[in-house]
Amino acid sequence: MDAMAIVSIFVLAVFVGFEVVSKVSSTLHTPLMSGANAIHGVILVGAIIVCSHSETTLELTLSVLAIVLATINMIGGFVVTDRMLEMFKGKKKGADK
Repeated sequence: MDAMAIVSIFVLAVFVGFEVVSKVSSTLHTPLMSGANAIHGVILVGAIIVCSHSETTLELTLSVLAIVLATINMIGGFVVTDRMLEMFKGKKKGADK
């Protein structure tokens, strides 16, 4: 693929992703976050595969950056999901106020 096609795909993906995420209501956030964590895992695997096929320093740098960002995003998603699920648990009996 030439560079213009790759940039076009990236820009379209950014716009579509922004539109999809901005339309989600807050009540659906926790279930969608759990599903998004699975997608982030796939993205992380893809970034690792791209990194293994990189030939230039720029490709290697960008793919390592993609791995780091995907990892941060995935871990952050799990942390947010865990915190949101804690809100639905009842208080333990005998716990101090």
